[in-house]
Amino acid sequence: MVRLLRQNFPLNTLFLVAVDAICLFFAILFGYMLLYPGGNSALVGSIPGALTIVLSMVILTGALGMYRSNPPDRFWPIVSRVGLAFLVVLPGLHWAFYKLPDGSVCVPCLVGTMLLGFGAKMIIFLISRTSPFAQRRVLILGVGADAAAVKETLERSRSSGLSVVGFYTPFADQAAHASVPAHKILPSDRSIGETTGQHNVSEIVIAMRERRGGSLPLTELLNCKLRGVKVTDLSSFFEQHKSKVRIDLLRESWFIFGDGFRQGKLRMFVKRTFDIAASLVLLVLGFPVMIATAIAIKLESPGGIIYRQERVGLGGKTFNILKFRSMRNDAEKDGKPQWAQTGDARVTKVGRFIRLTRIDELPQLFNVLAGQMSLVGPRPERPYFVDQLVEQIPFYAARHSVKPGVTGWAQVRHKYGASIDDASDKLEYDLYYVKNHRLTFDILVLFYSVRVVLLAQGSR
Repeated sequence: MVRLLRQNFPLNTLFLVAVDAICLFFAILFGYMLLYPGGNSALVGSIPGALTIVLSMVILTGALGMYRSNPPDRFWPIVSRVGLAFLVVLPGLHWAFYKLPDGSVCVPCLVGTMLLGFGAKMIIFLISRTSPFAQRRVLILGVGADAAAVKETLERSRSSGLSVVGFYTPFADQAAHASVPAHKILPSDRSIGETTGQHNVSEIVIAMRERRGGSLPLTELLNCKLRGVKVTDLSSFFEQHKSKVRIDLLRESWFIFGDGFRQGKLRMFVKRTFDIAASLVLLVLGFPVMIATAIAIKLESPGGIIYRQERVGLGGKTFNILKFRSMRNDAEKDGKPQWAQTGDARVTKVGRFIRLTRIDELPQLFNVLAGQMSLVGPRPERPYFVDQLVEQIPFYAARHSVKPGVTGWAQVRHKYGASIDDASDKLEYDLYYVKNHRLTFDILVLFYSVRVVLLAQGSR
């Protein structure tokens, strides 16, 4: 893991981005050479345009989730996302920077650039799935359910560059009740220091919750750390590799003494300034879409265009959230709030489309301008559900320490929440955001939100 801008990035991911950008850069220059054969002097002048195209492609590729630690496994989803990135960005930018003297675009040059870049990009992503770069060897201390969860996380996150060498427990009797494969449990007749040296271990993950009564070999772990072996506790492991906070591992002391959770005035000022500026831009760009949506809603079914609903915001205070109406007027005729379900019969035809594309959320930009919401933050919930969630989920109220958002980290990393269990899972991402939020993180979430909208993920 490499930490940049307070975010954890696997070394493989950074390597993949670099190789992808370099290959695309040379593909663009190749297309330019086809356009102006022998024009080496003009080739240097094309570099700024090529770099702009590369930067745009890398941003969109990242927004589509291709650089994540768990990208698509199957061939065709990779093809579709890479193809979408090329179709959205490359033709327009190629036209902007590499036009013929008469103002037209050299179609063969554009096609050659796209085919070469697409082919190189596909090869890079497919190879990266099976040939991780800079592998690090991990020893998991523990043999219980938590140790199994660590192993599963590392196996799913192939691009993390981490491989499990085995499991170690200082208590031989625990091996008989292990939740991990017996053949992966290393002998306990050697100390953990000797085991790490024998297997060339780079990192030890402590997957044992009980640390009292001498259950952890603290002296040996300290010696391992002093020899350069990274030692990671369970909570930090999931925060680094899953970008979420495990609720079942939390204690009040984690909030009090842990890093993060800073809500300084300067940070709030920067966030508020960004919210206002970005919301105004989005309102201008989205105005035609909002007008067309309003007309479609009015033509399909009777009732208001804008739907107002009470939600819980910053500090537990309530406000009225604004949305385009996507359900029938009698959606809650019994007066009792309901979770939205897959294929909900209350949703209208227009409503189904605007939910799928997230157009129904556009009026919330006015909530942002009013200071009730932020562009990025935990999604606000209804008071009826909040009362239940606070009672059943530990630390749920902590998400109200920041403004709710139009989009959020939980929205781009987790499926749509429609139950207590879903709310608990999403809270783990919300707490990660509350702990680490800053402007760069907000921008990252907005980029990921592009993927959610383009691929119609997480809507009901």
